[in-house]
Amino acid sequence: MTERMIDGRRVAIFLLIAFGFTWTVDLVIWRTAGQTIALGATTLPLATVLLVLSMFGPALAHLLTRALTGEGWQGMWLRPRLNEGWRYGLLLWLLTPLLIGVGAALYFALFPHHLDPSLSTLQQQLVALGIDDALPAGTSLQAVLAIQLVQGILLAPVLNAIPILGEEFGWRAYLQPKLLPLGERRMYLVMGLIWGLWHAPIIALGHNFGTDYAGHPWVGMLVMIWFCFIVGTFLGWATLRAESVWPAVIGHGMINGVGGAAIFAADPAANPLLGPAVAGLIGSVAFAVVALLIIARTAPSSAPIPRPHAEEAMA
Repeated sequence: MTERMIDGRRVAIFLLIAFGFTWTVDLVIWRTAGQTIALGATTLPLATVLLVLSMFGPALAHLLTRALTGEGWQGMWLRPRLNEGWRYGLLLWLLTPLLIGVGAALYFALFPHHLDPSLSTLQQQLVALGIDDALPAGTSLQAVLAIQLVQGILLAPVLNAIPILGEEFGWRAYLQPKLLPLGERRMYLVMGLIWGLWHAPIIALGHNFGTDYAGHPWVGMLVMIWFCFIVGTFLGWATLRAESVWPAVIGHGMINGVGGAAIFAADPAANPLLGPAVAGLIGSVAFAVVALLIIARTAPSSAPIPRPHAEEAMA
């Protein structure tokens, strides 16, 4: 096993760029609240477009850190590694929606009065989008939700791949290997803290949890750090074993695609800090179990640094 020191200079440069870019975009989101932007025939909230843009901060940091420090372009973790890593990509594609479903089911089991069988939240969204009248006659809201879930499970990792790569190409493909000298366990903890703090401005603006809860925004930030730790452990574990960023892209894309679907079945009294969406403490409980199992089965000592593959040498 190879022991190495953390490259503090490159880690610091990476974090400065990743946080600086994303937090600057988040500041623009705050200053332009309520504005819209026209994209062809579609009008979207400007915040939605900027939020997607903010996700590319870590990927930009990865590329600029390599360029600024003369690190070279080996070990980019972009190869799919189908012979070695396909099982991890498939595992995250299949297991992630199951873990999301377990968390939502547990939330409604604990708070059955928060279950809204009429799906009024979904109805309101369809009306807001102007497509409620476009549904075929006799189509129930339950059928619409079921179709959305199936489509999300099948397509979310693909449709979300590019913006998700904006995060994972930075976090899992660059920062995670740099922190491995801490040991795998401590690396997951530090990664979770960093990833969670990176979300702090949008949590303060109401993303994921809204603003109407006691202790806003600090409690929401703490919940997001916990969520990033447990989910990041799952994604990071798969990335290390596959030696590729793509399993993390698949899992993260699935979370973004279907992780909030349970909200459509919840009444407005549901506490987003708890669930039923996956970012809540109860909504994420299945991920917490998986993460703690990974931590328990991982040796506390420093992990070996994966060697760059020859075919990834680009310079």
